Amino acid sequence: MAHSTRSDPPELPDFSLLKRLARDQLVYLLEQLPGKKDLFIESDLMSPLDRIANVSTLKQHDVDKLYKVEYKPITSTSDQLCFLVRPRIKTVKWICEVANSDRAAGNVRRYKIIFTPQKFYACDAVLEEQGLFGDVTTDEWAFYLLPLDDDIISLELPEFFRDNFLAGDQRWIRTASNALHLLHSIFGPFSKVYGIGRCSKMVYECWRELVEEADSKPRHAEIGNVFLIDRDVDFVTPMCSQVVYEGLMDDIFKIKCGCVEFGPEVTSSDKSVKVMLNSQDKVFNEIRNEHFSNVFGFLSQKARNLQSAYDKRQGMDIKQMKTFVSEELKGLKQEHRLLSLHIGASESIMKKKTKQDFQELLKTEHCLLEGFEIRESITFIEEHINRQISMIESLRLLCLLSITENGLLPKDYRSLKLQYLQSYGAEHLLTFANLKQLGLLMEQQPGDTLTVMESKVGKLVNDKTAGMLTETFSSLAKKSNFRALSKKLNLVPKSDEEYDLRVPRDMAYIFSGAYVPLSCKLVEQVLERSSWTGLEEVTRLLNGHEFAVTGNNGAQNDAQRLVLVMFLGGCTFSEISALRFLGKEKGYKFIVVTTAITNSTRLIEMLLGNQI
Repeated sequence: MAHSTRSDPPELPDFSLLKRLARDQLVYLLEQLPGKKDLFIESDLMSPLDRIANVSTLKQHDVDKLYKVEYKPITSTSDQLCFLVRPRIKTVKWICEVANSDRAAGNVRRYKIIFTPQKFYACDAVLEEQGLFGDVTTDEWAFYLLPLDDDIISLELPEFFRDNFLAGDQRWIRTASNALHLLHSIFGPFSKVYGIGRCSKMVYECWRELVEEADSKPRHAEIGNVFLIDRDVDFVTPMCSQVVYEGLMDDIFKIKCGCVEFGPEVTSSDKSVKVMLNSQDKVFNEIRNEHFSNVFGFLSQKARNLQSAYDKRQGMDIKQMKTFVSEELKGLKQEHRLLSLHIGASESIMKKKTKQDFQELLKTEHCLLEGFEIRESITFIEEHINRQISMIESLRLLCLLSITENGLLPKDYRSLKLQYLQSYGAEHLLTFANLKQLGLLMEQQPGDTLTVMESKVGKLVNDKTAGMLTETFSSLAKKSNFRALSKKLNLVPKSDEEYDLRVPRDMAYIFSGAYVPLSCKLVEQVLERSSWTGLEEVTRLLNGHEFAVTGNNGAQNDAQRLVLVMFLGGCTFSEISALRFLGKEKGYKFIVVTTAITNSTRLIEMLLGNQI
């Protein structure tokens, strides 16, 4: 990686405090139900809970047995039941069924529901409807933020994307603003807040209300700048294949709450191994942001260095050997174990991702990003659909084609849609409707060619009186305008220049030099200017909702170089790698807060028609 010529960026705040706060509050809530109790945990809370309070901690506070919520009759014999769940109507109805069946059988038990991160009115309404409002006690566990690493914090709310952007359900806005307020109250006050997107603006306004209600005491700020960005501002980046090591690990092994499970094909044994992937893993920390083509070279060099460290034992006297065993051997064995796992994981990635098909896939993506050989790319996508290589991958390519081309020509749209439905089933009519609603897969309207649209936007940009949204501009809602944005922000580097992936020169290295992620480019441009000034045309192309607000405090210089970037709707590991690179280049340290870690597969799976 290229090194910064700037002074060293400041140290990151200690986010482990967030874990301690969450654990202490959970313990307090459990103690509100004194005596032995069984705890039912919703499946998608199990991994986050494991990072906050392990089984022994729960047992210390009178939790007898642990069960997973499975929406079927329970086998627990305890007279006290505690449910740790998300605020979902389906789950509350199931708890009501459990309580009502106990009542019918004459079993007397105490029930407590702990909703996390907050309780919604609909949950109380269900309890009231079922006649259990007073019999079941409810509480909130304000578990808003889970630190996954030194510079990554997640709300672990993957449903935020679908609920907010597709269903238009804004109930999670308050949750996001509470999370931001928690960070502000511990590590703030923030001196500048920037943002773009409708959801970001709502979160900001909701957070400002919370700040005004709270008693603020003068504090030394640890974080200076905050940047809020909606996922639908940049759909191109999550639709591109990830080629940095951490991104590929997520695509292939599915990183869950910063943890990955390596199967026998990686461990070279008949057992699976769970590994925490964070900066504590020294091997992983050095390769996580690297382009995959550099990873094997690094790992083989690391293996040689490790062997040299072991070879030092030769010729040692007893005193030296004793020192070596007590001080170095344990660390070397741990590093050797991790190194062999990452070599195994890299080999597994190589088998899946260096096939001819994958190379052709990357070439097609690069052509779509550059706007070249579109006909050839459509032929490739048709073949991909007809060979039924992957239902999700085919949709991803269709979405990438649509976003980069500002929609498909009507005949191409109808043809590709028909072929997809014939290959994967008519139930995906709902999927296409969802993708269309989000602007991910569109049919160009008559006259809405790229040049016509650019001229519309140009007319608006030059119009001094365009303070209000005109009818023309409203018609551009949900259009991507990718080509115009790409030209304006230089998102696609010139392909005639050789790109050395070992010494990256810009953030485009995360996509093999083909594309600079729009989300990260916006952060870079706004931080350079300390405002949106000079980016008016860009914000118009992105449908506006941008803001920049300066706070009252004068944060110290170190805090000004700590930037918190909050992604509403999910963020990819590739974007995190790009921001880390930008931080090294410009002397910043970035803290990424996201509603969930996402990738193209997760994002598209949430939009499949059968998810309704």
